[in-house]
Amino acid sequence: MTNKTVLITGASKGIGRATAELFGQHGYSLILNYYASEAQAIELSDKLKSFGCHVLPYKADVTDREQVEQMVAAGEKEFGGIDILVSNAGKAEQCLFTDITPEQWREMMAVSVDAAYYCCRSVLPSMIHRHQGKIILISSIWGMVGASCEVHYSTAKAAIIGMTKALAKELGPSNITVNCVAPGVIDTDMNSGLGADTRKALEAETPLGRIGSPLDVANSVLFLASEHADFITGQVLSPNGGLTII
Repeated sequence: MTNKTVLITGASKGIGRATAELFGQHGYSLILNYYASEAQAIELSDKLKSFGCHVLPYKADVTDREQVEQMVAAGEKEFGGIDILVSNAGKAEQCLFTDITPEQWREMMAVSVDAAYYCCRSVLPSMIHRHQGKIILISSIWGMVGASCEVHYSTAKAAIIGMTKALAKELGPSNITVNCVAPGVIDTDMNSGLGADTRKALEAETPLGRIGSPLDVANSVLFLASEHADFITGQVLSPNGGLTII
């Protein structure tokens, strides 16, 4: 059990929800960020509170710097500090590169890269002052190897990996670790549009023979947030069932 506080962005569904539930089971206080999925976020908050967790659900558009700063300030006021940031909010979209509009490109960068920048920038003053903290950024296997018809998504997720490695070097002297989780194909709403044939093909291509679950990813995040990972920083952990081994 712990008395630490974690801020999870995009916490209402999928990987974010599974991560919130797992952290709650291990005694963390939670700031649950959501934007569009208010009903799911409130339901999750009530569920965690019934288990005895201290929870602050907070609506904020993480592509907006002022809203992120207000959310972090509210979380620090509520809990006295934020020990762990899990920057998870994101979106997926498939289309040919030549069909990507400038608006689609900008939106993809905003929800992944800009959001991670705003969240890190907001939590760091307190972490640096306290000389402790853990930042975990959620990328994707496609940020490591690229995906056809997902160039903007792959580019944004690759940028997250670069941010992880550079920021880890900068923050190491402040005793702050920065790591990245890059999931493979996970059974979430984001991948709900995959057809049965596509799912079977992906399962066949995966050495472990299945598509991952949100809990598979959440376990990786919890490990990196724990004291067991105190000497790990600047790394990319990819729970992908062996789909890509590099």
